[in-house]
Amino acid sequence: MIAVLIPAHNEQALIGRCLASVLAAATHPGLQGEPVHVVVALDSCTDDTETVARGFGVDLVHLESGNVGLARAAAASRAMQLGARWLATTDADSSVPDDWLFAQLAAGADVFCGVVAVDDWEDYPPEMRAAFAGEESVKDGHPHIHGANMGVSSEFYTRCGGFQSLAVSEDVALVDALVLSQARIARLAHPVVLTSARRAARASGGFSDYLKEMERQLGLGIVADPA
Repeated sequence: MIAVLIPAHNEQALIGRCLASVLAAATHPGLQGEPVHVVVALDSCTDDTETVARGFGVDLVHLESGNVGLARAAAASRAMQLGARWLATTDADSSVPDDWLFAQLAAGADVFCGVVAVDDWEDYPPEMRAAFAGEESVKDGHPHIHGANMGVSSEFYTRCGGFQSLAVSEDVALVDALVLSQARIARLAHPVVLTSARRAARASGGFSDYLKEMERQLGLGIVADPA
């Protein structure tokens, strides 16, 4: 069985799109009918995220941690209890392509690290697109680590101790531990996961803050009109 782990904190607006894309990827013919179990970790949700997710028939786990590392870990624990051999991770504000799961397994490695692209730049200035493209190296062997586009075998996930209780960079810490565990890591340019460039971050220090810091360093920040 393959599992997909999705942490979610107040994601009612975007999680539907995410789950629709994951369930489409679960039907890829290359998986040869292997079951795919989707686990959403509802972390301190106060909106209708649970209602939306329940409508897709996925597995739900609840926690009140406000910590993405613990949320991913809770979803992983649930999946492995059910016998998952592979753990794919994405984010509730992201959308995966149809070959996402198939490509992770076809890589033939212990770990898959993919890249992301932004599908909606909202009010960011056009220069941000070029700046992000320059930072996000879309080629095999890239150095990036994105929790929105990762996968790991259950064996190596257990061997390295799993996701740590970190409010940010839990994905980086996991890969660092996997490197020490001598896992074979496939750092591939495809498939690409689409994610949002929203300014309202769900986790301090995450992708949203990364983009805002890039904007600040480029001197592209939004400046209010003088009174």
